[in-house]
Amino acid sequence: MYRTARLSRRATVLATATSVVGALALAPAGAALAAPGKSCDARNNNTVAKLLECVSADGALEHLEAFQAIADENDDNRAAGTSGYEASVDYVVEVLEAAGWDVSIDEFPYTYVGPSTLTQLTPVNAEYPTGPFTGSGAGDVTADVTPVDIQLGLGNTSTSGCEATDFTGFPVGDIALIQRGACNFSIKALNAEAAGAAGVIIFNQGEVDTDAKQGLIVGTLGGSNVVDIPVVGASYAQGVSLAEAGSTANIIVPEPESRPQKNVIAEKTGVNDDNVVMAGAHLDSVQAGPGINDNGSGSAALLDLAEKISKLEPQNTIRLAWWGAEESGLIGSEEYVAELSQEEQDRIALYLNFDMVASPNYIFMVYDGNESGWTAPAGVPIPDGSIQIEQLFEQYYTSVGEPYDDAQFSGRSDYDAFIRVGIPAGGLFTGAEVVKTEEQAAIWGGVAGESYDQCYHQACDTIDNVNLHAMGVNADAVALAVLVYSYSTESVNGVEGVNIPGGLNLPEAAGPEGTIGGNAGGLDPDLVHDHDHHHGPTETE
Repeated sequence: MYRTARLSRRATVLATATSVVGALALAPAGAALAAPGKSCDARNNNTVAKLLECVSADGALEHLEAFQAIADENDDNRAAGTSGYEASVDYVVEVLEAAGWDVSIDEFPYTYVGPSTLTQLTPVNAEYPTGPFTGSGAGDVTADVTPVDIQLGLGNTSTSGCEATDFTGFPVGDIALIQRGACNFSIKALNAEAAGAAGVIIFNQGEVDTDAKQGLIVGTLGGSNVVDIPVVGASYAQGVSLAEAGSTANIIVPEPESRPQKNVIAEKTGVNDDNVVMAGAHLDSVQAGPGINDNGSGSAALLDLAEKISKLEPQNTIRLAWWGAEESGLIGSEEYVAELSQEEQDRIALYLNFDMVASPNYIFMVYDGNESGWTAPAGVPIPDGSIQIEQLFEQYYTSVGEPYDDAQFSGRSDYDAFIRVGIPAGGLFTGAEVVKTEEQAAIWGGVAGESYDQCYHQACDTIDNVNLHAMGVNADAVALAVLVYSYSTESVNGVEGVNIPGGLNLPEAAGPEGTIGGNAGGLDPDLVHDHDHHHGPTETE
Protein backbone atom coordinates (compact mmCIF):
# COMPACT_ATOMS: atom_id res chain seq x y z
CA MET A 1 0.00 0.00 0.00
CA TYR A 2 1.14 3.51 -0.81
CA ARG A 3 -0.07 5.88 1.89
CA THR A 4 2.44 8.71 2.26
CA ALA A 5 0.67 12.03 1.73
CA ARG A 6 2.39 14.55 -0.52
CA LEU A 7 -0.22 17.26 -0.74
CA SER A 8 2.44 19.95 -0.57
CA ARG A 9 3.93 18.50 -3.75
CA ARG A 10 0.57 18.72 -5.50
CA ALA A 11 0.15 22.32 -4.43
CA THR A 12 3.60 23.14 -5.82
CA VAL A 13 2.81 21.44 -9.12
CA LEU A 14 -0.49 23.26 -9.50
CA ALA A 15 1.06 26.62 -8.64
CA THR A 16 3.72 26.08 -11.29
CA ALA A 17 1.04 25.00 -13.76
CA THR A 18 -0.68 28.36 -13.67
CA SER A 19 2.17 29.79 -15.69
CA VAL A 20 1.86 27.01 -18.28
CA VAL A 21 -1.79 27.11 -19.22
CA GLY A 22 -2.54 29.23 -22.26
CA ALA A 23 -4.88 26.47 -23.41
CA LEU A 24 -8.15 28.01 -22.35
CA ALA A 25 -7.64 30.84 -24.80
CA LEU A 26 -7.14 28.27 -27.53
CA ALA A 27 -10.28 26.31 -26.74
CA PRO A 28 -12.41 25.68 -29.85
CA ALA A 29 -15.92 26.99 -30.12
CA GLY A 30 -18.31 24.82 -28.18
CA ALA A 31 -15.67 23.34 -25.87
CA ALA A 32 -17.18 21.82 -22.73
CA LEU A 33 -15.71 24.22 -20.18
CA ALA A 34 -18.50 24.93 -17.75
CA ALA A 35 -16.96 24.96 -14.29
CA PRO A 36 -18.77 22.65 -11.88
CA GLY A 37 -19.92 24.00 -8.55
CA LYS A 38 -17.99 23.37 -5.36
CA SER A 39 -20.70 20.94 -4.30
CA CYS A 40 -19.49 18.40 -6.87
CA ASP A 41 -16.61 17.10 -4.78
CA ALA A 42 -18.71 16.99 -1.61
CA ARG A 43 -21.90 15.34 -2.81
CA ASN A 44 -22.70 11.79 -3.88
CA ASN A 45 -22.80 12.00 -7.68
CA ASN A 46 -24.75 8.78 -7.98
CA THR A 47 -26.86 9.60 -11.03
CA VAL A 48 -25.88 10.21 -14.63
CA ALA A 49 -27.24 13.74 -14.50
CA LYS A 50 -25.37 14.70 -11.34
CA LEU A 51 -22.08 13.15 -12.43
CA LEU A 52 -22.08 14.62 -15.94
CA GLU A 53 -22.83 18.02 -14.45
CA CYS A 54 -19.56 17.73 -12.55
CA VAL A 55 -16.98 16.09 -14.84
CA SER A 56 -15.70 18.50 -17.49
CA ALA A 57 -12.85 19.62 -19.70
CA ASP A 58 -12.09 22.15 -16.99
CA GLY A 59 -11.68 19.41 -14.41
CA ALA A 60 -9.41 17.39 -16.67
CA LEU A 61 -7.45 20.50 -17.64
CA GLU A 62 -6.33 21.02 -14.04
CA HIS A 63 -4.56 17.66 -14.22
CA LEU A 64 -3.18 18.27 -17.71
CA GLU A 65 -1.62 21.50 -16.44
CA ALA A 66 -0.04 19.55 -13.58
CA PHE A 67 1.41 16.99 -16.00
CA GLN A 68 2.83 19.82 -18.11
CA ALA A 69 4.40 21.42 -15.06
CA ILE A 70 5.95 18.08 -14.11
CA ALA A 71 7.44 17.71 -17.58
CA ASP A 72 8.77 21.27 -17.44
CA GLU A 73 10.61 20.40 -14.24
CA ASN A 74 11.96 17.07 -15.54
CA ASP A 75 13.70 17.43 -18.91
CA ASP A 76 10.42 18.03 -20.76
CA ASN A 77 9.11 14.47 -20.54
CA ARG A 78 7.36 11.98 -18.27
CA ALA A 79 8.79 8.79 -19.79
CA ALA A 80 9.11 5.50 -17.94
CA GLY A 81 12.35 5.26 -16.01
CA THR A 82 12.70 9.02 -15.56
CA SER A 83 12.13 11.50 -12.75
CA GLY A 84 9.23 12.93 -14.75
CA TYR A 85 7.38 9.63 -14.57
CA GLU A 86 8.10 9.24 -10.87
CA ALA A 87 6.72 12.74 -10.25
CA SER A 88 3.63 11.86 -12.29
CA VAL A 89 3.06 8.79 -10.11
CA ASP A 90 3.39 10.91 -6.97
CA TYR A 91 0.89 13.43 -8.30
CA VAL A 92 -1.70 10.79 -9.21
CA VAL A 93 -1.35 9.14 -5.79
CA GLU A 94 -1.82 12.47 -4.02
CA VAL A 95 -4.97 13.30 -5.97
CA LEU A 96 -6.46 9.87 -5.31
CA GLU A 97 -5.63 9.78 -1.62
CA ALA A 98 -7.08 13.26 -1.16
CA ALA A 99 -10.29 11.94 -2.77
CA GLY A 100 -10.42 9.02 -0.35
CA TRP A 101 -9.57 6.14 -2.69
CA ASP A 102 -7.79 2.99 -1.55
CA VAL A 103 -4.49 3.44 -3.42
CA SER A 104 -1.75 0.89 -4.02
CA ILE A 105 1.44 0.77 -6.08
CA ASP A 106 2.05 -2.19 -8.35
CA GLU A 107 5.78 -2.36 -9.09
CA PHE A 108 7.14 -4.29 -12.05
CA PRO A 109 10.58 -4.92 -13.60
CA TYR A 110 11.64 -2.51 -16.34
CA THR A 111 14.76 -2.10 -18.45
CA TYR A 112 15.47 1.55 -19.11
CA VAL A 113 17.41 2.76 -22.14
CA GLY A 114 18.39 6.40 -21.95
CA PRO A 115 18.27 8.96 -24.76
CA SER A 116 20.15 7.90 -27.90
CA THR A 117 22.02 10.14 -30.33
CA LEU A 118 22.55 10.22 -34.09
CA THR A 119 25.20 12.55 -35.53
CA GLN A 120 26.18 12.82 -39.17
CA LEU A 121 29.88 13.71 -39.36
CA THR A 122 30.50 14.02 -43.13
CA PRO A 123 29.89 15.40 -45.71
CA VAL A 124 27.79 17.60 -43.39
CA ASN A 125 27.97 17.84 -39.62
CA ALA A 126 24.57 17.69 -37.93
CA GLU A 127 22.96 16.10 -34.88
CA TYR A 128 19.54 14.59 -35.61
CA PRO A 129 16.62 13.79 -33.29
CA THR A 130 16.44 10.02 -32.85
CA GLY A 131 15.58 7.19 -30.51
CA PRO A 132 16.46 3.51 -30.06
CA PHE A 133 14.25 0.82 -31.49
CA THR A 134 12.87 -1.46 -28.80
CA GLY A 135 15.02 -4.60 -28.94
CA SER A 136 18.11 -2.69 -30.06
CA GLY A 137 21.54 -3.52 -28.75
CA ALA A 138 23.68 -0.92 -27.00
CA GLY A 139 26.79 0.67 -28.42
CA ASP A 140 28.77 3.73 -29.50
CA VAL A 141 29.62 3.36 -33.19
CA THR A 142 31.44 5.74 -35.54
CA ALA A 143 31.72 4.41 -39.09
CA ASP A 144 31.04 4.91 -42.77
CA VAL A 145 27.34 4.86 -43.71
CA THR A 146 26.36 2.41 -46.45
CA PRO A 147 22.86 2.67 -47.97
CA VAL A 148 21.10 -0.67 -48.42
CA ASP A 149 18.90 -0.95 -51.53
CA ILE A 150 17.17 2.39 -50.88
CA GLN A 151 14.72 4.16 -53.22
CA LEU A 152 14.35 7.91 -52.85
CA GLY A 153 11.53 10.15 -54.03
CA LEU A 154 7.75 10.26 -53.83
CA GLY A 155 6.02 7.10 -54.99
CA ASN A 156 8.93 4.83 -54.04
CA THR A 157 8.22 1.18 -53.25
CA SER A 158 11.12 0.52 -50.90
CA THR A 159 11.92 -3.02 -49.81
CA SER A 160 15.25 -1.94 -48.31
CA GLY A 161 16.84 -4.57 -46.10
CA CYS A 162 14.06 -7.13 -46.42
CA GLU A 163 16.22 -9.72 -48.16
CA ALA A 164 19.65 -11.00 -47.20
CA THR A 165 20.71 -10.40 -50.80
CA ASP A 166 20.19 -6.66 -50.27
CA PHE A 167 23.43 -6.79 -48.26
CA THR A 168 25.58 -8.50 -50.89
CA GLY A 169 28.99 -6.84 -50.75
CA PHE A 170 28.14 -4.85 -47.61
CA PRO A 171 31.36 -3.60 -45.93
CA VAL A 172 31.74 -5.29 -42.55
CA GLY A 173 31.87 -2.71 -39.77
CA ASP A 174 29.88 -0.03 -41.59
CA ILE A 175 26.60 1.49 -40.39
CA ALA A 176 23.70 0.16 -42.49
CA LEU A 177 21.31 2.89 -43.72
CA ILE A 178 17.98 1.15 -44.25
CA GLN A 179 14.70 2.61 -45.51
CA ARG A 180 11.29 1.81 -44.02
CA GLY A 181 9.05 -0.31 -46.22
CA ALA A 182 7.59 -3.75 -46.98
CA CYS A 183 8.73 -5.87 -44.00
CA ASN A 184 9.13 -5.86 -40.23
CA PHE A 185 11.91 -3.72 -38.82
CA SER A 186 13.24 -6.83 -37.07
CA ILE A 187 13.92 -8.49 -40.42
CA LYS A 188 15.88 -5.46 -41.61
CA ALA A 189 17.94 -5.25 -38.42
CA LEU A 190 18.66 -8.98 -38.25
CA ASN A 191 19.73 -9.03 -41.90
CA ALA A 192 22.05 -6.09 -41.24
CA GLU A 193 23.59 -7.75 -38.20
CA ALA A 194 24.13 -10.99 -40.15
CA ALA A 195 25.92 -9.00 -42.89
CA GLY A 196 28.37 -7.56 -40.37
CA ALA A 197 26.92 -4.10 -39.81
CA ALA A 198 28.18 -2.34 -36.69
CA GLY A 199 24.96 -0.37 -36.34
CA VAL A 200 21.71 0.41 -38.14
CA ILE A 201 19.87 3.62 -39.01
CA ILE A 202 16.28 3.07 -40.19
CA PHE A 203 14.80 6.14 -41.87
CA ASN A 204 11.22 6.86 -42.91
CA GLN A 205 10.05 5.77 -46.35
CA GLY A 206 8.99 9.12 -47.79
CA GLU A 207 6.78 7.63 -50.49
CA VAL A 208 4.04 10.14 -49.74
CA ASP A 209 4.21 13.70 -48.46
CA THR A 210 2.71 13.22 -44.99
CA ASP A 211 4.15 13.61 -41.50
CA ALA A 212 3.64 9.89 -40.94
CA LYS A 213 5.92 8.92 -43.83
CA GLN A 214 8.32 11.89 -43.77
CA GLY A 215 8.98 12.45 -40.05
CA LEU A 216 11.17 10.67 -37.52
CA ILE A 217 10.43 6.97 -37.27
CA VAL A 218 11.29 5.05 -34.08
CA GLY A 219 9.68 1.68 -33.51
CA THR A 220 10.11 -1.78 -32.15
CA LEU A 221 11.93 -4.88 -33.32
CA GLY A 222 9.21 -6.93 -31.67
CA GLY A 223 10.89 -7.95 -28.45
CA SER A 224 13.84 -7.35 -26.16
CA ASN A 225 17.47 -7.99 -27.12
CA VAL A 226 16.56 -8.82 -30.72
CA VAL A 227 19.98 -7.73 -32.02
CA ASP A 228 23.28 -6.93 -30.34
CA ILE A 229 24.04 -3.84 -32.44
CA PRO A 230 22.56 -0.35 -31.93
CA VAL A 231 19.49 0.46 -34.05
CA VAL A 232 18.18 4.04 -34.20
CA GLY A 233 15.60 5.94 -36.25
CA ALA A 234 15.66 8.94 -38.58
CA SER A 235 13.33 11.03 -40.70
CA TYR A 236 13.17 10.70 -44.48
CA ALA A 237 15.04 13.99 -45.01
CA GLN A 238 17.79 12.87 -42.64
CA GLY A 239 18.01 9.57 -44.48
CA VAL A 240 18.49 11.43 -47.76
CA SER A 241 21.34 13.40 -46.22
CA LEU A 242 22.92 10.28 -44.70
CA ALA A 243 22.74 8.55 -48.10
CA GLU A 244 25.11 11.08 -49.68
CA ALA A 245 28.46 9.79 -50.92
CA GLY A 246 31.19 9.92 -48.28
CA SER A 247 28.72 9.93 -45.37
CA THR A 248 30.00 8.99 -41.94
CA ALA A 249 28.07 9.02 -38.69
CA ASN A 250 28.11 8.31 -34.99
CA ILE A 251 25.24 6.51 -33.27
CA ILE A 252 24.96 5.91 -29.53
CA VAL A 253 22.48 3.70 -27.73
CA PRO A 254 23.25 3.63 -23.97
CA GLU A 255 23.60 0.43 -21.99
CA PRO A 256 20.25 -0.63 -20.52
CA GLU A 257 19.61 -0.23 -16.80
CA SER A 258 17.26 -2.04 -14.47
CA ARG A 259 14.79 0.56 -13.18
CA PRO A 260 11.62 -1.01 -11.73
CA GLN A 261 8.52 1.02 -12.57
CA LYS A 262 5.08 1.54 -11.05
CA ASN A 263 1.44 1.21 -11.94
CA VAL A 264 -0.98 3.18 -9.75
CA ILE A 265 -4.10 1.25 -8.76
CA ALA A 266 -7.08 2.87 -7.02
CA GLU A 267 -10.07 0.97 -5.71
CA LYS A 268 -13.49 1.73 -4.31
CA THR A 269 -15.05 -1.39 -2.82
CA GLY A 270 -18.62 -2.16 -3.84
CA VAL A 271 -21.40 -4.28 -2.41
CA ASN A 272 -20.37 -7.00 -4.87
CA ASP A 273 -16.60 -7.17 -4.46
CA ASP A 274 -16.45 -10.20 -6.76
CA ASN A 275 -17.54 -8.12 -9.76
CA VAL A 276 -14.88 -5.52 -10.51
CA VAL A 277 -15.28 -2.73 -13.08
CA MET A 278 -11.84 -1.66 -14.29
CA ALA A 279 -10.82 1.41 -16.31
CA GLY A 280 -7.30 2.49 -17.15
CA ALA A 281 -5.02 4.87 -19.02
CA HIS A 282 -1.28 4.87 -19.47
CA LEU A 283 0.53 7.53 -17.47
CA ASP A 284 3.91 7.59 -19.22
CA SER A 285 4.99 9.75 -22.17
CA VAL A 286 7.63 9.05 -24.77
CA GLN A 287 11.11 10.45 -24.13
CA ALA A 288 10.60 13.02 -26.88
CA GLY A 289 8.01 15.15 -25.09
CA PRO A 290 5.54 15.80 -22.23
CA GLY A 291 2.82 13.48 -23.57
CA ILE A 292 -0.11 15.75 -22.73
CA ASN A 293 -2.50 14.29 -25.29
CA ASP A 294 -0.69 10.93 -25.34
CA ASN A 295 -1.66 10.11 -22.73
CA GLY A 296 -2.16 12.89 -20.25
CA SER A 297 -5.66 13.16 -21.69
CA GLY A 298 -6.80 9.68 -20.70
CA SER A 299 -5.04 9.93 -17.34
CA ALA A 300 -6.64 13.30 -16.61
CA ALA A 301 -10.13 12.09 -17.51
CA LEU A 302 -9.80 9.27 -14.98
CA LEU A 303 -8.46 11.60 -12.29
CA ASP A 304 -11.35 14.03 -12.77
CA LEU A 305 -13.77 11.12 -12.53
CA ALA A 306 -12.09 9.77 -9.39
CA GLU A 307 -12.52 13.11 -7.65
CA LYS A 308 -16.17 13.42 -8.68
CA ILE A 309 -17.22 9.94 -7.50
CA SER A 310 -15.32 10.05 -4.23
CA LYS A 311 -18.62 9.82 -2.30
CA LEU A 312 -20.18 7.12 -4.50
CA GLU A 313 -21.23 3.86 -2.86
CA PRO A 314 -21.11 1.47 -5.82
CA GLN A 315 -22.81 -1.86 -6.24
CA ASN A 316 -19.76 -3.28 -8.02
CA THR A 317 -16.18 -2.59 -7.00
CA ILE A 318 -14.51 0.11 -9.12
CA ARG A 319 -10.81 -0.22 -9.88
CA LEU A 320 -8.92 2.49 -11.79
CA ALA A 321 -5.39 2.07 -13.16
CA TRP A 322 -2.67 4.39 -14.40
CA TRP A 323 -0.21 2.21 -16.31
CA GLY A 324 3.54 2.58 -16.58
CA ALA A 325 5.83 1.79 -19.54
CA GLU A 326 3.03 1.56 -22.07
CA GLU A 327 5.19 3.37 -24.60
CA SER A 328 7.86 0.70 -24.18
CA GLY A 329 5.54 -2.14 -25.12
CA LEU A 330 2.46 -2.25 -22.85
CA ILE A 331 4.71 -3.50 -20.10
CA GLY A 332 2.89 -2.19 -17.01
CA SER A 333 -0.54 -3.57 -17.91
CA GLU A 334 0.88 -6.87 -19.14
CA GLU A 335 2.85 -7.38 -15.93
CA TYR A 336 -0.22 -6.52 -13.86
CA VAL A 337 -2.49 -9.04 -15.57
CA ALA A 338 0.22 -11.71 -15.60
CA GLU A 339 0.45 -11.47 -11.80
CA LEU A 340 -3.28 -12.06 -11.29
CA SER A 341 -4.44 -15.52 -10.27
CA GLN A 342 -7.24 -17.13 -12.22
CA GLU A 343 -9.60 -16.26 -9.38
CA GLU A 344 -8.52 -12.60 -9.51
CA GLN A 345 -8.93 -12.50 -13.28
CA ASP A 346 -12.41 -13.97 -12.97
CA ARG A 347 -13.42 -11.15 -10.60
CA ILE A 348 -12.84 -8.51 -13.32
CA ALA A 349 -16.12 -7.97 -15.17
CA LEU A 350 -14.71 -5.70 -17.86
CA TYR A 351 -11.88 -3.31 -18.71
CA LEU A 352 -12.24 0.16 -20.28
CA ASN A 353 -9.20 1.78 -21.95
CA PHE A 354 -8.66 5.49 -22.59
CA ASP A 355 -5.61 6.37 -24.69
CA MET A 356 -5.44 9.71 -26.55
CA VAL A 357 -8.94 11.11 -26.05
CA ALA A 358 -8.36 14.81 -26.85
CA SER A 359 -6.41 14.94 -30.12
CA PRO A 360 -6.21 18.49 -31.48
CA ASN A 361 -7.58 17.53 -34.94
CA TYR A 362 -9.81 14.82 -33.48
CA ILE A 363 -12.41 12.45 -34.71
CA PHE A 364 -14.37 10.45 -32.13
CA MET A 365 -13.73 6.70 -32.34
CA VAL A 366 -14.94 3.66 -30.38
CA TYR A 367 -13.13 0.31 -30.26
CA ASP A 368 -14.93 -1.82 -32.84
CA GLY A 369 -16.00 -4.83 -30.81
CA ASN A 370 -18.55 -6.01 -33.38
CA GLU A 371 -16.08 -5.59 -36.29
CA SER A 372 -18.65 -3.62 -38.27
CA GLY A 373 -15.95 -1.40 -39.73
CA TRP A 374 -12.76 -3.36 -39.14
CA THR A 375 -11.76 -6.98 -38.88
CA ALA A 376 -9.60 -7.52 -35.82
CA PRO A 377 -6.04 -8.61 -36.64
CA ALA A 378 -5.38 -12.33 -36.73
CA GLY A 379 -4.85 -13.68 -33.26
CA VAL A 380 -6.52 -10.78 -31.45
CA PRO A 381 -9.49 -12.11 -29.44
CA ILE A 382 -12.69 -10.14 -28.87
CA PRO A 383 -14.19 -11.52 -25.64
CA ASP A 384 -17.95 -11.82 -25.30
CA GLY A 385 -19.37 -8.63 -23.84
CA SER A 386 -17.03 -6.31 -25.75
CA ILE A 387 -19.76 -5.55 -28.29
CA GLN A 388 -22.05 -4.37 -25.51
CA ILE A 389 -19.36 -1.98 -24.24
CA GLU A 390 -18.99 -0.57 -27.74
CA GLN A 391 -22.75 -0.07 -27.94
CA LEU A 392 -22.85 1.91 -24.70
CA PHE A 393 -20.25 4.38 -25.95
CA GLU A 394 -22.03 4.66 -29.31
CA GLN A 395 -25.34 5.39 -27.58
CA TYR A 396 -23.66 8.04 -25.47
CA TYR A 397 -22.20 9.83 -28.51
CA THR A 398 -25.60 9.66 -30.20
CA SER A 399 -27.29 11.11 -27.10
CA VAL A 400 -25.09 14.23 -27.23
CA GLY A 401 -25.26 14.62 -31.00
CA GLU A 402 -21.62 13.71 -31.67
CA PRO A 403 -20.84 11.62 -34.77
CA TYR A 404 -18.39 8.77 -34.25
CA ASP A 405 -16.51 6.11 -36.15
CA ASP A 406 -14.90 2.73 -35.53
CA ALA A 407 -11.37 2.18 -34.22
CA GLN A 408 -9.97 -1.26 -34.93
CA PHE A 409 -10.14 -3.68 -32.01
CA SER A 410 -6.42 -4.24 -32.49
CA GLY A 411 -5.12 -4.99 -29.00
CA ARG A 412 -2.52 -2.27 -29.53
CA SER A 413 -3.02 -0.60 -26.20
CA ASP A 414 -3.29 -1.56 -22.56
CA TYR A 415 -6.49 -3.56 -23.04
CA ASP A 416 -4.49 -6.25 -24.85
CA ALA A 417 -3.46 -8.10 -21.69
CA PHE A 418 -7.08 -8.18 -20.51
CA ILE A 419 -8.61 -9.54 -23.71
CA ARG A 420 -5.88 -12.21 -23.86
CA VAL A 421 -7.34 -13.73 -20.68
CA GLY A 422 -10.96 -13.38 -21.80
CA ILE A 423 -11.94 -10.13 -20.07
CA PRO A 424 -14.37 -8.00 -22.14
CA ALA A 425 -12.96 -4.62 -23.13
CA GLY A 426 -13.74 -1.39 -24.92
CA GLY A 427 -12.48 2.13 -25.18
CA LEU A 428 -12.17 5.48 -26.94
CA PHE A 429 -9.60 7.06 -29.26
CA THR A 430 -9.39 10.41 -31.10
CA GLY A 431 -6.53 9.68 -33.49
CA ALA A 432 -2.77 9.86 -33.81
CA GLU A 433 -0.59 10.46 -36.86
CA VAL A 434 -3.04 9.49 -39.63
CA VAL A 435 -4.18 12.38 -41.85
CA LYS A 436 -7.75 13.70 -41.59
CA THR A 437 -9.69 13.47 -44.84
CA GLU A 438 -11.94 16.08 -46.42
CA GLU A 439 -14.93 13.90 -45.55
CA GLN A 440 -13.89 13.74 -41.90
CA ALA A 441 -13.30 17.50 -41.73
CA ALA A 442 -16.82 18.02 -43.02
CA ILE A 443 -18.17 15.85 -40.19
CA TRP A 444 -15.95 16.74 -37.21
CA GLY A 445 -14.42 20.03 -38.30
CA GLY A 446 -10.72 20.59 -38.05
CA VAL A 447 -8.18 20.65 -40.86
CA ALA A 448 -8.21 18.17 -43.75
CA GLY A 449 -4.77 17.09 -44.87
CA GLU A 450 -3.29 17.32 -41.37
CA SER A 451 -2.81 14.49 -38.87
CA TYR A 452 -5.31 13.96 -36.08
CA ASP A 453 -2.37 14.77 -33.80
CA GLN A 454 0.52 16.51 -35.58
CA CYS A 455 2.52 16.39 -32.34
CA TYR A 456 2.13 12.65 -31.80
CA HIS A 457 5.26 11.39 -30.00
CA GLN A 458 6.97 14.74 -30.38
CA ALA A 459 8.21 17.55 -28.16
CA CYS A 460 5.19 19.66 -29.12
CA ASP A 461 2.71 17.31 -27.39
CA THR A 462 2.20 20.00 -24.76
CA ILE A 463 -0.71 21.68 -22.99
CA ASP A 464 -1.45 23.47 -26.27
CA ASN A 465 -1.90 20.13 -28.07
CA VAL A 466 -5.33 19.15 -26.74
CA ASN A 467 -8.78 19.92 -28.08
CA LEU A 468 -10.92 20.91 -25.13
CA HIS A 469 -14.19 20.10 -26.86
CA ALA A 470 -13.02 16.54 -27.43
CA MET A 471 -11.70 16.45 -23.87
CA GLY A 472 -15.05 17.52 -22.45
CA VAL A 473 -17.12 15.14 -24.55
CA ASN A 474 -14.89 12.19 -23.72
CA ALA A 475 -14.61 13.06 -20.03
CA ASP A 476 -18.38 12.63 -19.93
CA ALA A 477 -18.16 9.35 -21.89
CA VAL A 478 -15.58 7.96 -19.48
CA ALA A 479 -17.66 8.98 -16.46
CA LEU A 480 -20.94 7.64 -17.81
CA ALA A 481 -19.51 4.21 -18.65
CA VAL A 482 -17.80 3.72 -15.29
CA LEU A 483 -20.90 4.89 -13.40
CA VAL A 484 -23.29 2.69 -15.40
CA TYR A 485 -21.19 -0.42 -14.91
CA SER A 486 -20.64 0.34 -11.24
CA TYR A 487 -24.35 -0.38 -10.82
CA SER A 488 -24.71 -3.33 -13.19
CA THR A 489 -22.59 -5.27 -15.67
CA GLU A 490 -25.41 -7.63 -16.60
CA SER A 491 -25.32 -6.60 -20.27
CA VAL A 492 -21.62 -7.46 -20.45
CA ASN A 493 -21.03 -10.53 -18.26
CA GLY A 494 -24.52 -11.53 -17.10
CA VAL A 495 -23.98 -10.56 -13.45
CA GLU A 496 -27.07 -8.85 -12.14
CA GLY A 497 -26.71 -5.56 -10.34
CA VAL A 498 -29.13 -2.83 -9.34
CA ASN A 499 -30.89 -0.10 -11.26
CA ILE A 500 -29.03 3.17 -11.60
CA PRO A 501 -30.79 5.96 -9.66
CA GLY A 502 -32.67 8.20 -12.06
CA GLY A 503 -32.44 5.57 -14.77
CA LEU A 504 -30.39 5.45 -17.96
CA ASN A 505 -32.16 6.90 -20.96
CA LEU A 506 -30.00 6.64 -24.05
CA PRO A 507 -31.20 6.54 -27.67
CA GLU A 508 -30.38 3.83 -30.16
CA ALA A 509 -26.92 4.32 -31.61
CA ALA A 510 -26.84 6.29 -34.84
CA GLY A 511 -24.09 4.10 -36.27
CA PRO A 512 -20.49 4.82 -37.25
CA GLU A 513 -19.78 7.31 -40.03
CA GLY A 514 -17.73 4.78 -41.99
CA THR A 515 -14.96 7.22 -42.97
CA ILE A 516 -12.03 4.97 -42.04
CA GLY A 517 -11.00 1.37 -42.35
CA GLY A 518 -7.90 -0.72 -42.80
CA ASN A 519 -5.33 1.34 -40.86
CA ALA A 520 -5.70 0.31 -37.24
CA GLY A 521 -8.48 2.65 -36.22
CA GLY A 522 -6.74 5.82 -37.25
CA LEU A 523 -3.30 4.53 -36.30
CA ASP A 524 -0.94 3.90 -39.18
CA PRO A 525 -0.34 0.13 -39.09
CA ASP A 526 3.39 0.81 -39.05
CA LEU A 527 3.17 3.32 -36.23
CA VAL A 528 1.41 1.35 -33.62
CA HIS A 529 2.55 1.66 -30.04
CA ASP A 530 5.55 -0.37 -29.09
CA HIS A 531 3.26 -2.58 -27.32
CA ASP A 532 0.82 -0.80 -29.38
CA HIS A 533 0.37 -0.93 -29.23
CA HIS A 534 1.14 0.44 -28.88
CA HIS A 535 3.13 3.45 -29.88
CA GLY A 536 6.02 2.09 -31.84
CA PRO A 537 5.96 0.51 -35.25
CA THR A 538 6.86 -3.09 -35.90
CA GLU A 539 6.04 -3.18 -39.56
CA THR A 540 6.54 -0.83 -42.39
CA GLU A 541 3.46 -1.64 -44.36
